[in-house]
Parts: sequence; C-alpha cells; structure tokens
Amino acid sequence: MPRRRVRVLHHVTPWLRFVLMLGILAVTFFPLSGTFASAFGIPLGGRGYGYGAPGPQPSWFEREWQQYAGFLHGEGLIWFENSLGLALFTVLVCVAVGAPAGYVLARARGRLVNGFALAIFLVQSFPAFLLLVPLFLAFAKIGLIDTLGGVAIVYVALSGAVAIWMFAAYFTSVPIELEEAAWLDGASVFGAFFRVVLRNSLPAVLSTAIFTFLFAWNDYLVALVFIRSNANYTLGIGLGAAGGSPVLAVLISLPPILIFALLNRFFSVGGIAGALSAR
Repeated sequence: MPRRRVRVLHHVTPWLRFVLMLGILAVTFFPLSGTFASAFGIPLGGRGYGYGAPGPQPSWFEREWQQYAGFLHGEGLIWFENSLGLALFTVLVCVAVGAPAGYVLARARGRLVNGFALAIFLVQSFPAFLLLVPLFLAFAKIGLIDTLGGVAIVYVALSGAVAIWMFAAYFTSVPIELEEAAWLDGASVFGAFFRVVLRNSLPAVLSTAIFTFLFAWNDYLVALVFIRSNANYTLGIGLGAAGGSPVLAVLISLPPILIFALLNRFFSVGGIAGALSAR
C-alpha cells in the first residue's frame, strides 16, 4: 500500500471511530430522551409534556421545584435511602469477602480449592429466579420477609460469586514474584496479599465495586419478591408504584453516572507490568 494512502487512513480512522461511537450513543440514549425531557419540563414536538391544560402555566423552575420538593418530602427520599444503603452494603461485603476468596482461587491448589471453585460456579450458573422461591420459603420461617436485611443477604449471595471470579481473574495477572519478594522481606502470606497484591489491584476493586453497586441499585425482581411494605420500597419498586415518575427515573440514573465519572480515571491496568522491569 502506498505510503501516502497509509497516512490518510491513519488520520481518518480516529474520526470514523468517533462518528461510530456517536451513532451508538445516540441510538442508546434516544429511548431515554422522553424521560429526561419530561423530568425537566422540556416540551417535545411543540407541546408541553404533561402541561396541556388551558390557562396560565407555571414556569419551568416552579414546575421542577414542585416535582423535586414533592419527592424529597414524600416517600421517594425513603426509597432513595433504602436503595443506597442496600447498594453500599452489597459493595462492602462483596469486596471484603470477594478479594480474599479470589486470592485463594488464584494462588492455592488442592481438592478443597477446586471444590470451592465448583460450588461458586454452580451458584453463579443458576438463574436468579430459580433461587428466589426456596429463599423466600426459608426467609419466611426466620422472619426476614419484608426486611431490608433479607434483601441485602440475597444481593450479596447473588453478586458475591461474580465478585470472587472477577478478583480471581485479576489476581492471576499479578506476578507472583512480587509476593515472593515480600515474603523474603518477612511479610506473611496475608501481609503480602494486602500490601502487594491488593495495592496493585485497584482496577479490580473498582470494577467489582461498580458491578455489585449497579446490581443492587438497578434490581427490581428481588425487591419485588421480598418487600411488601411501602416504607421498605427501593427506588425500582417505587418507580413502578409511582406510575413511572420521570423524576424518579432521573434520580435512579444519577448515582451510577456520578460514580463512574469520579472513578473512571482510576481504571488503569498499567503499573503491574513495570513492577518487574528491573528484574
């Protein structure tokens, strides 16, 4: 291929990728445009969305203030707190338990480890709705139905297996020579894990935290099965109970967007490869 043509393709390819990504984003977010427009009072098609009554109409600021003030002073704030508390609890437990368990799968060998890996795989392979009925019957006997604690246990059980596999897959890429160097310096096995492996696995921690947070935050089926009272609703059930309120829909989408925007710069898999550059 001529050198000039190669240079042209080199300059054009990034723009083609950019245009392709814009097209994908437009297709992805187009279904959400009506929800966000309704939540912020933006008229679509020359008509006000939900404000077609004759007579003087309130201003955009007044409408939005009424909507969001009504949410904050009503049950919506309770639903928001319930969802946030469940999501944060799921993240903390899955990271605290998944990191050591994933380290065992990545480094240890033996029948017990293989059996543990098989058990995790079986739990992960079962569809969630098949586990809800036996869990519901078991929770009914011990009084965990219609409690946030019972829902939190289910969230940890369903997302914990995936969290363990995510940590195990990443820990395998961490060179064992780093741990051996720490052992020679007098560190214990768990000391080397916390000081060397875990410190070099920030992308795995953040990826697992975001995955488990989104799982609990966006859940609808588990909360629908185990929660009965209005005070224990999550935002997912509350959105259905409120008739698909656009204000709730926007508030549901805000925490994941903010979390990814704040933590996106920490997603870097570099740094481990250079740890052995001098060896």
